[in-house]
Amino acid sequence: MSDRLRQWCAAQLAVAEEQLSPLENVAGDASFRRYYRTRLADGRSYIVMDAPPDKEDSQPFIDVARRLRGANVHAPEILASDLQKGWLLLEDLGDDLYKKAFEQGDGDVLMTQIFDVLESQAGRVSCEGLPAYDRERLQVELDLFPDWYLGRQRMQPFTEEEQSQWDDLCALLCRNAAAQPQVFVHRDFHSCNLMVLGAAAPGVIDFQDAVCGPITYDLMSILLDRYITWPRAQLESWMNTFRRRVAPEVEPEEWLRWCDWMGLQRNLKIIGIFARLSHRDGKSGYLELIPRFADYVRDVLMRYSELQSYRTLLEHRL
Repeated sequence: MSDRLRQWCAAQLAVAEEQLSPLENVAGDASFRRYYRTRLADGRSYIVMDAPPDKEDSQPFIDVARRLRGANVHAPEILASDLQKGWLLLEDLGDDLYKKAFEQGDGDVLMTQIFDVLESQAGRVSCEGLPAYDRERLQVELDLFPDWYLGRQRMQPFTEEEQSQWDDLCALLCRNAAAQPQVFVHRDFHSCNLMVLGAAAPGVIDFQDAVCGPITYDLMSILLDRYITWPRAQLESWMNTFRRRVAPEVEPEEWLRWCDWMGLQRNLKIIGIFARLSHRDGKSGYLELIPRFADYVRDVLMRYSELQSYRTLLEHRL
């Protein structure tokens, strides 16, 4: 496979195959996509995406990349594609993740750069034709928590009465999402999908699952990151900063609830996804990330009187 993929890259770049370095593995993700880097002798480098077409549809990646670039969001340029084989030749955005930048730099400065991207996504990227992040889709995601985390990881499924409580919580969270302005949502907007590009705006990757959904979703994805836990006071400050940029007409208290409850939906989903990745796909390393997201869930449950009964339902299972 690597030989044929390298030959294809050489043809797209109109160079002899010998002028390209061997493909080096860059990264995989929770899907079946794989990424490689190849270089020319003059130092120029490229990323090659291999997404088996029987398992991954690459057309959404191409579509969303064009939407983002059209709004001056720095998604990688697509230089060539062969959708029948699932191959894409992409601009190389480098290896400098915002995850590492946050560990070494000024969080306020970095978050301001990220908010520039979020504001562009919310205000300038078209949602037309994207799947709706509606109640049905949100519910399917929420169901991952009882189905995979409680049922398979913890072996503590809900009783009939508890299932009714869970359904009530899901309805509450879905109403919260529906009450918000619906905008472009990246859906996996965290510090390992954002690339530091020097003085330029952040590079954005892994955007192929974008939808049209709640304005706070991507905000909470980056604030409640899988690798970095920020103090609550800092989180609230950033939430309010972003509110002033994109929705100044919304009362701060209402915005905070939108954010917290959106984060709760997302984090319950993520716990379920990580359990599924372990039990269905054999990727047990994701289980190590669950405690951080369980802490995020506990934190929100204890902050709102409306959620106290659900705190009783969930806390001993996390």
